[in-house]
Amino acid sequence: MTVVDDDRTHMAESDDERLLDEMFETLERGPFSEGYRIDIVGGCVHMSPQRTVHWKIIRRLVRAIEDRFGCEVEVTSDVRIDFPGRLNGFCPDVAKMRDGAEPDSRGRWRYEDIDFVAEVISQETAVNDYGPKKAAYAAAGVPAYLIADPYQGRCHLYTRPKGDDYLVETTVAFGSDVDLTDTPVGLVLDTTGFPRD
Repeated sequence: MTVVDDDRTHMAESDDERLLDEMFETLERGPFSEGYRIDIVGGCVHMSPQRTVHWKIIRRLVRAIEDRFGCEVEVTSDVRIDFPGRLNGFCPDVAKMRDGAEPDSRGRWRYEDIDFVAEVISQETAVNDYGPKKAAYAAAGVPAYLIADPYQGRCHLYTRPKGDDYLVETTVAFGSDVDLTDTPVGLVLDTTGFPRD
């Protein structure tokens, strides 16, 4: 059901944000959160342990972005950003903000300011990265979404978001270059050192 009344839509978004805040605060206070990545996808909590392979790929992605834009570039890892859809509080493995973007009054990044998102697949949460998170990133208008899948040994680059999907998917085997020159990241990503799981 679509609600067209702006006040009611804003109230629903505010209620969702408050509920997400409460969920994250509860999870972060728990003794089990350290060393785990937490995402809330459609109101369901997903936790996966940080693995060495996972971190090595994230590190290479962040380095490539910093090599391209400098160390002052606004790039985050595992930082909460709320996305379109009901109760979608994601902590992307890598998110690069557009030039000039600033956190809101609560210190949070807005999905409207994201140029690029990358997720490194975990077996436990792969279905989210290929499914509801991909749909939410497209709905948010994220221009480039990269999935690095160490189980397949492949990267999947999604571009040209339309609605809740991407019009273009490019698949590249680890060891090959991922061409991001037509995206806001504007680089060629060397995946030679990406480890497999």
